[in-house]
Amino acid sequence: MIRIVLVDDQELVRTGLRSLSQHDGDIEVVAEASDGVTGIDAIRRYRPDVVLMDIRMPRADGIQATAEVAADSALGKVRVIVLTTFDDDEDITGAIRAGASGYLLKDVAPADLRKAIRVVAEGDSLLSPAVTTKVLERLAAERGDGVQPHLLNGLTGREREVLSRIGLGESNAEIGVSLHISPATARTYVSRLLAKLYARDRSQLVVLAYESGIITPGSGRER
Repeated sequence: MIRIVLVDDQELVRTGLRSLSQHDGDIEVVAEASDGVTGIDAIRRYRPDVVLMDIRMPRADGIQATAEVAADSALGKVRVIVLTTFDDDEDITGAIRAGASGYLLKDVAPADLRKAIRVVAEGDSLLSPAVTTKVLERLAAERGDGVQPHLLNGLTGREREVLSRIGLGESNAEIGVSLHISPATARTYVSRLLAKLYARDRSQLVVLAYESGIITPGSGRER
């Protein structure tokens, strides 16, 4: 059973999310909150697998709350999906930088919402196709000469290749096909990258891949 916490300032939205999330019986809503402050309290109390987090809320917004979750080592296994009506690239990149594992618009189809919860609960990252290009273009435009170059310089050639494929949104199976390795080997490389780059999850690896300039949108190649 995947345990989730809903954090949204609109009761009607929470009611809908609760009903849609629990539809198939493998997802359980264990708590709800109407703002970021009470949301953090609920997350610390219940330690859910996944949080559905609204961005614009009173007291503390979703980006602040997500950053607080990511900074708390006791919540290291909690994954956040930011769910909002606002298709704003600054909000999107802010949420991913804060540590969100996914970003979805609230008009997402019910089946896609449940799929997103499952994907993130398993440790993968997820961005709605409607916002992925916007995120990557903004990250590429904002990057400097490199982010934490001492960490990137410690990567092997193969690890850099895997990082570039992660930046393109490939799954472990797809990385295996691209690099002619098994999905299990790809998974091992991903685990090494998470450890070497001190990244919380694949979303942070995507950010690092673009901000460092290892790849650029549309190129599909390492720099």
